[in-house]
Amino acid sequence: MLSGLELTLLLLGAAVLGVVAFRMFHLPPMLGYLVVGILIGPHALGFAEDNETTHALAEFGVVFLMFSIGLEFSLPKLSAMRHIVFGLGVAQVLVTIAVAMVFAWGVSYVLPQLHNISWEAGFALGGALAMSSTAIVSKLLTERMELDTEHGRRILGILLFQDLALVPLLIVVPALAKSSGNLLVTLAWASTKAMIVLALLLFFGQKLMRSWFQVVVKRRSQELFMLNLLMITLGAAWITEKAGLSLALGAFIAGMLISETEYKHQVEEDIKPFRDVLLGLFFITIGMLLNVHLVMQHWWLVLLLLLGPVLLKFGLIAALTKLFGASTGVALRTGLALAQAGEFGFVLLNQAGGLQLMDPLLIQVILASMVLSMLAAPFLLAKSDAIVMKLSSNEWMLQSLALTQLATRTMSSQKHVIIAGFGRSGQSLAKLLDEEGIPYHALELDPELVHDTRVAGANVSYGDAARRESLVAAGIHRAAVLVVTYASTPSALKVLHHANELVPSLPVIVRSHDDADLDKLLAAGATEVVPEALEGSLMLASHALVMLGVPLRRVVHRVQSARDERYTSLRGYFHGVSDVPDDNDSLNVRLQSVALIEGASSIGKTLWQVALEQFETEVTMLRRGKLRVEMTPDTVLQQGDIVVLRGTAENILRAEKRLLKR
Repeated sequence: MLSGLELTLLLLGAAVLGVVAFRMFHLPPMLGYLVVGILIGPHALGFAEDNETTHALAEFGVVFLMFSIGLEFSLPKLSAMRHIVFGLGVAQVLVTIAVAMVFAWGVSYVLPQLHNISWEAGFALGGALAMSSTAIVSKLLTERMELDTEHGRRILGILLFQDLALVPLLIVVPALAKSSGNLLVTLAWASTKAMIVLALLLFFGQKLMRSWFQVVVKRRSQELFMLNLLMITLGAAWITEKAGLSLALGAFIAGMLISETEYKHQVEEDIKPFRDVLLGLFFITIGMLLNVHLVMQHWWLVLLLLLGPVLLKFGLIAALTKLFGASTGVALRTGLALAQAGEFGFVLLNQAGGLQLMDPLLIQVILASMVLSMLAAPFLLAKSDAIVMKLSSNEWMLQSLALTQLATRTMSSQKHVIIAGFGRSGQSLAKLLDEEGIPYHALELDPELVHDTRVAGANVSYGDAARRESLVAAGIHRAAVLVVTYASTPSALKVLHHANELVPSLPVIVRSHDDADLDKLLAAGATEVVPEALEGSLMLASHALVMLGVPLRRVVHRVQSARDERYTSLRGYFHGVSDVPDDNDSLNVRLQSVALIEGASSIGKTLWQVALEQFETEVTMLRRGKLRVEMTPDTVLQQGDIVVLRGTAENILRAEKRLLKR
């Protein structure tokens, strides 16, 4: 038997390997924890045992998870989404529990080897199946830039109520298990205890929390702040446990209390490492519960409990979403996103197993089906558009109509700017383009934002710039520049892929958070990448230098020098239709992309041989297909290359003639 230290080292080592492997395939680390738990557990390789130590680690993981949920509990947020959260969210959880109870009764009737499933077990099972994975779904929606879409808001609203519903479910399920006779008395007593504890913690805690945190913060000790945070979290959990309730409930209340203070964001950052590590260990212990041999023997039952609940949940959520006024396409996307099981389902299933509400065989096959459904979730979301198109002809017609309307609006545009994303950055860019008389058209996925800005006179349409069809409809073949104004590398890479296939010579400017993905974006074909962090630091530096008495002219020169070193293209600009000559020669320096067409005399020659320097023109970049070519004087030009030139209009014209001369 392993000691506590040996077991902890084994779990940590296995967790590291599992997360690394799943990160390589761009899958959520939570799934890596589950698979690692299955492999090292007592039912597979047998490296780790299911004992009190692993249970204690798992329980701490749930405590910190519930604490984090409490931190996110926001009354203003709930108020803003109340129709979705307390309408659609409540309906989804209650209907799923009711249908699951009927489903469980039917399964026990058809499959007598599972013995008789009580209605209490059916209720616990329904609560577990009603949950969806907040971690997986929110991450995938973020990557797909769908958080602000119609289906994205409905998905987040349902997930938010599922998080809230876990708290009463953790109270009710043990009460049902302990019920020996009068169920109403048992539930009433459990509810009374919960209300008393909640009232005491919220009433006294609310008064004490802010003042106590002020005392701790004034000591200016990060160590003391962290110790205090752990004490409050575990202390609240201990109080609710002594009251006969769950540890998780106390942690949730502690998070709620802190969320109302100004220390919320600092607490979130400090608690995150503890939460993620302990939660990872919790999922490993869940994986350890899975008996692989038993599952293999009853594979058909696992398949039944995978397909049955997933299809049932998809149908229920889609139908309820449609009933609450959504279009068919939005309803189907919402159902697909939430059809899988969730991490809270494991919490409830683990609790039901500990209370012996279910047959061990049933727990094993349900556990296996839940893990498989979560593994399938990323692939379901990735194919959601295709699935919705096949299931709903109306959705296909709506999307076709949207593309037709977009193409109609941009049909007369020439040399315009396509703006991908119409948030704050996109709107600022559009305002500047308007002032300069340069035409633009923006693509935005938030329908409300599209409506509001279009009414105000903006040239914006509903569309996803990461889709090839949207870019074509926006007139990419006639555009002068494409600007990606949101900082999402996965989406930007999709935009660059389609832009390079459609119009390789089109300049594409991409926004990013920092320089972390700079090389990846440039290699994908971005003409320039603008990192927020660098621009922010330049602005901070310029203001600081002015405050220190450095002459403004020198500050401007230093900032411009820094930009010139970082941004090659900022030493010039791409010429727009409304540009007029300027007396300042430095402002007449511009950029122009030249595509080497078949028959051009420069094809097969080196950059040194074409000698564009004699025209006082510089080659700032050379793109070949999707790749950015490293330039040397001996670089040989090929047919199809995109040469970006910098110089005055007159010199660029002479250089272009030299490159394309036949």
